[in-house]
Amino acid sequence: MADVFVSYARSDRPRVAPLVAAIEARGWSVWWDPEIATGQDFDRQIATELNVAKAVLVVWTPKSVESRWVRGEAREAAERGILVPVRFEQASLPIDVRSFHTTDLDDASQDPGSPQVQQVMRALETMIADAHAQSPVPASAPPQPVGESTRVAICVLPFTNMSGDPEQEYFSDGISEDIITDLSKVSALAVTARNSAFMFKGKSVDVPRVARELHVSHVLEGSVRKAGGRVRITAQLVDGASNDHVWAERYDRDLSDIFALQDEISQAIVKALKLKLLPEEKQAIEQRGTDNVEAYDLYLMARQLYVGAHEGDASRAESIVRLARRATELDPGYARAWALLALGQVVLRYVHGGAFDDGMAAAERALALDSGLAEAHAIKARICAEAGRDDVASTEIEIALRLDPESYEANRTAAFLDYRHHRWADAIGHYEKAMSLMDTDVHSGTMLASIYGAIGDEHGAVRIARMTLVRAEQALAQDPNNHAVMAFEAVALATVGESERARKCMAHAIAMDPDNVKTRYNFACCLIGPLNETEAALEMLAPLFARISVGLLNHVKVDPDLEPLRDDPRFKAMIAAAQARLATGDGDSFMPGPA
Repeated sequence: MADVFVSYARSDRPRVAPLVAAIEARGWSVWWDPEIATGQDFDRQIATELNVAKAVLVVWTPKSVESRWVRGEAREAAERGILVPVRFEQASLPIDVRSFHTTDLDDASQDPGSPQVQQVMRALETMIADAHAQSPVPASAPPQPVGESTRVAICVLPFTNMSGDPEQEYFSDGISEDIITDLSKVSALAVTARNSAFMFKGKSVDVPRVARELHVSHVLEGSVRKAGGRVRITAQLVDGASNDHVWAERYDRDLSDIFALQDEISQAIVKALKLKLLPEEKQAIEQRGTDNVEAYDLYLMARQLYVGAHEGDASRAESIVRLARRATELDPGYARAWALLALGQVVLRYVHGGAFDDGMAAAERALALDSGLAEAHAIKARICAEAGRDDVASTEIEIALRLDPESYEANRTAAFLDYRHHRWADAIGHYEKAMSLMDTDVHSGTMLASIYGAIGDEHGAVRIARMTLVRAEQALAQDPNNHAVMAFEAVALATVGESERARKCMAHAIAMDPDNVKTRYNFACCLIGPLNETEAALEMLAPLFARISVGLLNHVKVDPDLEPLRDDPRFKAMIAAAQARLATGDGDSFMPGPA
């Protein structure tokens, strides 16, 4: 745990590095994002380091003042009284921190002996000395007993699928995710995010080790067996320190009782921990969005396809649409199913092209049923962005993030919008957040590698590529024929320098689906960048340009991965030929999400 936490925009790293060196030269430890190790939970580590820092140095620049992450970290530091702000380029400070004395460092940060830098060092020294004077509890001290004002930290491990059918995995994962969501509604509990909990899926678990690694006091584990019209769920709550069972139960019920069963489990855990469930929390837990078990089951199937890198696979997106549409037919009031239907339609139209519904009607239906559904606002934001309605898209994504800052879809869509407008620092924050929220997300990792490449951050690109590679290999171990994941694996391999493996992976994916637009586009970017094979990239793009849409052509114009081709006459000829063809109305008009 470091003395000083440094908050800044990634693009300002060259300015920040000398400040970090000056702080470390004083003997103080520093945490800034290069300290994140491969595979760590980005969001969790940031929160942990920010909470224990004795001082927070915020570097304000025209870029960082636009970053929600930097502004949020500054507010938290200000509330704790440990904010030390500095500024470059006379950046206009956020209104809620303007009352704090801010040191201007233009032309001074490179000189550790300058009066300005020394002023910053004195401010940090005061903060650190005050923290030591308060005699905090040593890190090795035993945890304090849980009191009325202290939340109990708990992790819900993914329940084991005991059905004997791997295709039933969606159901056990869905139950696990719903219990995580339910317990997160209890104010007295601090619940580990799905991403961290699902890292232990399929592994032999040592509960005390899990508790130590995730900094929780209790772990919930269990199993699900679904057969015919019956479901059996076993669950046990374990004390992370003693490894003793605090509570355990086995339920054998009709499948029609699944909602009541989930409520019972959540309430039993709260009771076992001797916590109080507020009336509004009990009501929130019992709101499932549907009372139709068959619709719920279909939604879980579609949801599992969605989190499994479906965007690169048209057949998966088609399955999502079929399953979600059937769920809405069974329960027309199921807002989440409508939102997922809209998302599937967006992918089919704007990623794979063709005359598909744009998803707006389904998104609007979801919002009419539940205006507080963050995912529906996020999907609407994406649809509006694809249609060039950036003002509406911006409003909708702000609503989505305000409703649920922990929403995977909201963060991923926010990152997409930032990417489209080259707001790299914010895009990085939202894509990193998305990866921290969804353990199966490989798409965001590929996009992050692209952004880090655009800003010249090789360290960041390799770090994320390694994380993406681990996730891709885990997904392919379960489904070796998932060519969409294969495409992301190839890009990650190339980024970390595994060129030959990347080429083999690319050849395999192309052989499986030679006409996949998304796969070809990603591989072309990979060939241009990490593999440095321009000729091969042009060959990869040629079939794509022969049937490219207006939307994808517009994306080509803003994608930083294609910059090395901008002046190539062959690339220009491809664009000109595509524009001439599209001018005659020959081709579908669609705009994919970031490749």
